[in-house]
Amino acid sequence: MLFRLLVPLGLLCALLPLHHGAPGPDGTAPDPAHYRERVKAMFYHAYDSYLENAFPYDELRPLTCDGHDTWGSFSLTLIDALDTLLILGNVSEFQRVVEVLQDNVDFDIDVNASVFETNIRVVGGLLSAHLLSKKAGVEVEAGWPCSGPLLRMAEEAARKLLPAFQTPTGMPYGTVNLLHGVNPGETPVTCTAGIGTFIVEFATLSSLTGDPVFEDVARVALMRLWESRSDIGLVGNHIDVLTGKWVAQDAGIGAGVDSYFEYLVKGAILLQDKKLMAMFLEYNKAIRNYTRFDDWYLWVQMYKGTVSMPVFQSLEAYWPGLQSLIGDIDNAMRTFLNYYTVWKQFGGLPEFYNIPQGYTVEKREGYPLRPELIESAMYLYRATGDPTLLELGRDAVESIEKISKVECGFATIKDLRDHKLDNRMESFFLAETVKYLYLLFDSTNFIHNNGSTFDAVITPYGECVLGAGGYIFNTEAHPIDPAALHCCRRLKEEQWEVEDLMREFYSLKRKRSRFQKKTMSSGPWEPPTGPGTFSSPENHERAREKKPARQQSPLLSCPSQPFTSKLALLGQVFLDSS
Repeated sequence: MLFRLLVPLGLLCALLPLHHGAPGPDGTAPDPAHYRERVKAMFYHAYDSYLENAFPYDELRPLTCDGHDTWGSFSLTLIDALDTLLILGNVSEFQRVVEVLQDNVDFDIDVNASVFETNIRVVGGLLSAHLLSKKAGVEVEAGWPCSGPLLRMAEEAARKLLPAFQTPTGMPYGTVNLLHGVNPGETPVTCTAGIGTFIVEFATLSSLTGDPVFEDVARVALMRLWESRSDIGLVGNHIDVLTGKWVAQDAGIGAGVDSYFEYLVKGAILLQDKKLMAMFLEYNKAIRNYTRFDDWYLWVQMYKGTVSMPVFQSLEAYWPGLQSLIGDIDNAMRTFLNYYTVWKQFGGLPEFYNIPQGYTVEKREGYPLRPELIESAMYLYRATGDPTLLELGRDAVESIEKISKVECGFATIKDLRDHKLDNRMESFFLAETVKYLYLLFDSTNFIHNNGSTFDAVITPYGECVLGAGGYIFNTEAHPIDPAALHCCRRLKEEQWEVEDLMREFYSLKRKRSRFQKKTMSSGPWEPPTGPGTFSSPENHERAREKKPARQQSPLLSCPSQPFTSKLALLGQVFLDSS
C-alpha cells in the first residue's frame, strides 16, 4: 500500500513544478498576492469562455466550446458567478449582468427543475446579488433592500418551488415543474440534503419580503427530519416524503446528507436560533460516537451504527469548515489534514476514496473541480492563520491549472488516475471553487470585514446597518448579510407604531397635567378610547394578533446497506452498475 501511495505523490510532484510564490526551500508560505492574481486569471478564463461560447445556456462544455442547459435553463453560470464578480472587484461587469438577467431570465417555463439546486444556485445567487447591489454601485430603488428587481426574481423562483412542499409530511419532493407544479408520477424519494437545505435562503426571503410562507415551509421540513432520526440519533440519506419512511439507511456526513447539517449551523447563526444549534450539537454527538474513526468519518447503518461503507467522499470535505464555525478548531484541523493527504495523493479529491485501501473507488475516480476542501481551508485560515492552509490553496491552483485548463475554460476531471477530462464545467466552479480560493488569499476583502466599516441604510421600517461583515455563505457560496434580515421585518414597523402611540399617550398626559393646573379639576383623567388611539380595543386586539412570541437570543459561536449499496449524489441514487 505504501508503494501505491508514493507513486501518485511522485507523479504529482513531477507534474506540478514550483512557481513564483510557491514555498521555497526555507518553507515560507505561498505569496498571497501572487496567487490572488492567478486565481483572478482562472476566473476570467472560465467566465469569458462561458460568455463567448455558452451563454445563454446554463453551463459551458469546455472541450467542445459550446453550452448546454443542465438545471433548468436559467443562464445558471451567470447567476452563480455574479457575486464572485464583486468579490473580485469588477463592479462594471456586475452592473451589466444584473441588467442581462432582468432581461433574459424567465421562470415561467415548462421545465422540470431540481428543487434543491434551484434554491441554492438561483434563489441563493439572486438574493446575494440583491443584497450586494448597492455596494456594487447599482442604482437601487426606493425601499431597498426590502424591494428590488433581483429580490423579485428570487421570490418568483422560490414560489415556483413551493408546490414541492405540499406533502403529508411537509418534506418536499426533489423535482418540480416550474409551470405545472409537481408531476403526478414524481418519485416521493428525496435525499436528506434535498429536504433540509432551505432555511438560509427561505428565511432571508421571508425577512426581506414580509411573507412568512418561505421560512415556515423550511422550518417544517427541518423539524420533520429531526423527528425522523433513529434512536441512536442518526439520519439516513434518502426518505419517502409521503410516508416519512427511510429508503436508504446509510448515515454519514457526505453526499445526500451534507448540507442538512450545514444549514442547521448556518441557520442558527443567521437567525440567532438556539433550537437549530441544539439540534446540530445533538447530531454532532451521534456522528462522533458512531461514524468517526481516527479523524475520518465513515458511513454506518443509521439504526445500528455498524459500518456499511468505509469511504471518504469529496463532498465531506466541508466538515472541517463547519466545525470551525462552532469553534471546534483542533478536531477540524486533524480531519482537514487527513483530507489534504488525499489531495496530495491525486492532485484533487476523488468522489469516493476507500479509506482502508488508500485508493479510489471504482467508477468514482473523478473530480468535478469541487470547492469543499478549499472552503474548509478558507474558514480555518481565518480562524488560525496556519500557513499549511495557504499551501492547500497553492496546490489547488497548480493542480487545476495543470490538469483541467483547456482552451475554453476548465474541464471536469473524469479520472484522477490518468487525468482524463470530461466535457463539463459546473457553475459551482465560478460560484464556489474560485471564490473560496480568492478569499483564502485575500485577507482584506470586504467579505472578511470585522465590523470596522458599515453602511447605514434608511428603509421604510427605519434605519439599519449593512455590510458590517459576518456574512453567511449558503451551500453554493453565495454570501448573505445577516444584518439585512433585520431591515425589513414588520416587527420593527410594529415597534415604531407602539412608540408613536406611546408618544401620543404621554403627549395627552402632559396636556392633562397642564389642564389640571389650569382648572384645578380633581376628576380622574382617562385616555381617549376612539379608533386609532392607544386605548382602543381594536388596537389591543391587533397588537395581540401581530406580536410574535419573544425568543431569547442565544450566544452562538461564529468564528441494512452493504458497501456495494447506493449513495445519494445530487439527488439521485447510484447503483453498482452505474
